[in-house]
Amino acid sequence: MQIDRAFLGEQFRRSGVVNAVLFPARETSSSAKSPCGNKMGMAEMKVRRLTISNFRGVAHGTIHLTGHTLLVGGNNIGKSTVCEALDLVLGPERLYRRPVVDEHDFHCGRYLDAEKNPIEIRIEAILTDLAPEAELKFHRHLRRWDATTGDFADHGEAGPQDGDGSQKGWALPVVFIGRYDKAEDDFIGSTFFDHPVEPIEDDDAAELALGAGRRLFGRDHKRLCGFVFLRTLRTGSRALSLQRGSLLDTVLRLGGTGLADMWQDTLDRLHGLTPPIGEVPQLKKIRADIRDRMARFVTLAAGDDATAFFASDLTRENLREVVRLFIAAEPIGHGVPFSRLGTGSINLLVFALLTVIAELKEKQSVIFAMEEPEIALPPHTQRRVGKFVLSEMGQAIVTSHSPYIIEQFEPQDIVILSRGAGGNLEGAPIDLGDFKTKSFKTERRQFAEAILGRGVLVVEGASEAALFPEASSVLEKSLGADAYMHLDFAGISLFNADSETSVPKYGPVFKALNKPAFAFVDTPNKVPDAAAEAKLADYVARWQSPTKGIETLLVSETVPAVHRRFLDAAMARDDYPGHCGPYDPALDDAAATKLATAVLKARKGDAYGYTALFIRQCQTADELPKTIKTVLLAIDAAMKPPDPDLGDKDAGDLL
Repeated sequence: MQIDRAFLGEQFRRSGVVNAVLFPARETSSSAKSPCGNKMGMAEMKVRRLTISNFRGVAHGTIHLTGHTLLVGGNNIGKSTVCEALDLVLGPERLYRRPVVDEHDFHCGRYLDAEKNPIEIRIEAILTDLAPEAELKFHRHLRRWDATTGDFADHGEAGPQDGDGSQKGWALPVVFIGRYDKAEDDFIGSTFFDHPVEPIEDDDAAELALGAGRRLFGRDHKRLCGFVFLRTLRTGSRALSLQRGSLLDTVLRLGGTGLADMWQDTLDRLHGLTPPIGEVPQLKKIRADIRDRMARFVTLAAGDDATAFFASDLTRENLREVVRLFIAAEPIGHGVPFSRLGTGSINLLVFALLTVIAELKEKQSVIFAMEEPEIALPPHTQRRVGKFVLSEMGQAIVTSHSPYIIEQFEPQDIVILSRGAGGNLEGAPIDLGDFKTKSFKTERRQFAEAILGRGVLVVEGASEAALFPEASSVLEKSLGADAYMHLDFAGISLFNADSETSVPKYGPVFKALNKPAFAFVDTPNKVPDAAAEAKLADYVARWQSPTKGIETLLVSETVPAVHRRFLDAAMARDDYPGHCGPYDPALDDAAATKLATAVLKARKGDAYGYTALFIRQCQTADELPKTIKTVLLAIDAAMKPPDPDLGDKDAGDLL
C-alpha cells in the first residue's frame, strides 16, 4: 500500500500548506488488495464486543460490532465514552497518564461502596481475526468464538467441545480494571488477558491484587493490536506534538529502530551546542553577574561554565513537550509552529499522518477509533477522508455528526447506541429485515440526516417536504418558542419517500434505527394491503390527508386572504406559470381560490418551492391548514421532554 500522495498534495495546496516534510515513504512489498480494500491474504484484527461497567456515564453496557462501525446516538448517549473505553483497554500509551483514571471516570463519581470497599471500572474487549503472529504470541490466552451468536463457542450446549465449524474462530479476551487504592491514596489501573484466570491461593494480598489471577496485557501486546485513537480535542495541540501517544510519536515508533538513540543524540547536540546559547552577549553578562554574586554564598565549580543557559531541561520528556513541527504556508512562505495554522490545515496534517501510519503498519492491522472527523473540514475532504479510513484501516470505529461521513458506511456497519432496561447502554448493528440495501444506498443522504436526528417525519413527495418546515416556522412565530418548538430544534428530519406506496416500507427501517418516525400521506388510490399496514404500524403515528392532492388540501383548509397573498407573491416571480392566467385583485374569492389551486399544481415539487411560498403567506397559526397544524402540534407534544408529573411515557403514549 502506498500513500495517496496526489490526494495529500491537493489538500495541502488547497489549505496553503507547503514544505510539510513529514517522513519519507517506505517502499513496501505487494500491495494487492481485495475488492473491499483489505490487503490480500492478511488478517485484519477487529473488536467484536465491548462490555463496559461503572465507567463514566455507563453503569453497564454491551456494544456488538462487526467490522467498520459508525456509532450513532443522541447527545450524551455514550459515543465518546465507548471510544475512551476502547483507548483504556487497547491504547498502548494510555497508561502513561497519571493517574490512569480519576474520580470522574467512575460512574456517578462513586469509587467506594457503602462499606468503603473499592468499586472497579471494568472494560472487556473481545478481539477476533487475529494475524498468525498474534495467534502464535497469544495462543495460551485464546478462546473459541462463534460469529453467529456473537459469543464464546464454549457457552453453547456442548460446552468446550463445541469449538469447530466454519463460523468458529479464535478470539482474544482482554480486560481493563481500574480502582481506588486506599493504601496509596491513588487510582490504579491496567489491562490484563481475561483468559485463563488462574486460581488464587489462600492469600489475602494476592486475592486483592488488581487483576488477580490474570496476566498483564502490556504495551508491546497492545501495539500488536495496532489501536489508534484520534480524539476530537486532540487534533490540534496534541496530535502533532511529540508527546507520548501522539500521532507523530506513533509514526516515530512505527518508523523503525533508533528511537532511543535519536533522543540521546538530540540531548547531546543541545548540550554541546556551538556556540552555546549562553554566549549571547546579554546572557553572558547575566551569567557572569549571577556567578559572581552566588560565589559569595555557594561554592561553585571553577570556570565560566559554572552558570549556563540551555535550550531545554535536557530530558527526553521536556523535549517531547517543547519540540514543535514548523510549517511554511503560502502566501507568506515563512515557517511557523503548526498550531498557528488554520484549523482546517491542522486537521489535514493530522490525516496526512494517518496515511503515514497506514503505510508503516504494513502487515499489521489498524483498529482506528475517531471522533467527529468532520471538524473544520469541507464536505469534499470529509468524503475523501471517510473513504481513506474505511479502505486502509483494518477496522474503523467512528462517531460523526456529518452526513458526508455517515453516508460512507454500509447499513450493516451502523451501530445504534441506546439506553435499555435500567439505563444500561446497548448497541448492535441494525437489522433492516427485508429492506433492500440498494434502497438504503439510493437514499444515503436522507438516511444520513435522519440518523443524526431525534425523529423523522416521512412524507410522500417533495412538495410536502418543502412545506412542513415553513409551517413549523409560522407556528413558532405565532405561538412562541416556549409553547412550540420548531422541527429543526426538535431534531425532526424530513424524509421524502417519493410516493405514497413507498411510505410503508420505511416504518420498519426507522424502527430498527431506533428513531421515532411519523408519517403523513395523501388519500391513497387503493387501500394498503396487510403487509403495508403491518409496516405502517411501526410508525409512532401517521396521518392521512382528507383530500386528494396536497395542493387541494392547502387551498381547502385556508382562507381566501391567504390565497390572495400567495398569488401576489407568485406573480412577482420569474417562474410564475403564465398559462394559468394573471392574478387580478378584482377577482372574487372563488376565482382567486381556483387560480391559486391551478398555480400550485402547475409548479408542483420542491424545484419551484410554491407550496412553501403558499405556507409563508399564513400570518398566524390559525391561518395554517388545519391538517398540517394538527400533525406539527402532535409531533411537538410527542417529542417534548417528559413531564415529571406524567411519569415515563414514550412518544406513542402522548399521541
